[in-house]
Amino acid sequence: MSPFQRHIEACNDLASPAGLVPFRIGAAQVGWLGSDLARALAFFPREIHFDAQGAALAGRLRSPGARTEALAGIARSLAERGHFTLRDEAFDIRAAPGGPVLARLDRGALPAFGIAAEGVHLNGRVRRPDGLHLWMGWRSRAKAVAPGKLDNLVAGGIPAGLGPEQTLVKEAAEEASLPAALALQARPVGRISYVMREETGIRRDVLHCFDLDLPDGFQPRPNDDEVERFELWPLARVLEAVRDTDAVKFNVNLVLIDLFLREGLIDPAGEAGRALRAGLRQGP
Repeated sequence: MSPFQRHIEACNDLASPAGLVPFRIGAAQVGWLGSDLARALAFFPREIHFDAQGAALAGRLRSPGARTEALAGIARSLAERGHFTLRDEAFDIRAAPGGPVLARLDRGALPAFGIAAEGVHLNGRVRRPDGLHLWMGWRSRAKAVAPGKLDNLVAGGIPAGLGPEQTLVKEAAEEASLPAALALQARPVGRISYVMREETGIRRDVLHCFDLDLPDGFQPRPNDDEVERFELWPLARVLEAVRDTDAVKFNVNLVLIDLFLREGLIDPAGEAGRALRAGLRQGP
């Protein structure tokens, strides 16, 4: 097995949805419920209806606003009972990436409902005579997720009401002090998805990936408490870190594997390369 494959398998550790309850809004399935949450939702009969196809938000809740209000009340109640921790950041709920917004839900509740979240990741690239280099960020040791791990130059979830490009500009300023005019030069290079178990449910993430060629001499600076520092690494050193260590945040490994394939550091036409490419799209 390719030494890179372990990262894809780690981010796709749900073998099948057997035992999970489909969750719908209208006719569209938007999530998967574990048995504990399904039982908890049975105590909200006005908002949640169960049938042979699973669980659904009540049909009388026809507008995104009414659905959002109902889900917010349920989420507050479930959080008080310890099912998850609210993060006070709303995310859009869609049946598929790019589809219409059906409702909004606090980010902290998304895994419990098995609802997909979208985010952005930016490869900050510098071309030098000796080859391609990449800006890597060291995550704060106080972060709740992957503390002290290596990260992309910029990464973040897409909050309600924003798209990938808007989120990229926002996160670039907040995390790395990148001016908006520079961040807008980033090129969309693809999408990665995975389905991963976590303590409160299922993490179903869609990552919109961007490349940004930065001038040699540009120095990103942390502008919040999420990143301790940035370091410029030769791409070969980044590849070694992904291949040989667990120093990189779990989903950032996938973004970097995609970059290695595109740059030819992993042969995209070889058997291992084709398997890795297929493994990068296992979610929505």
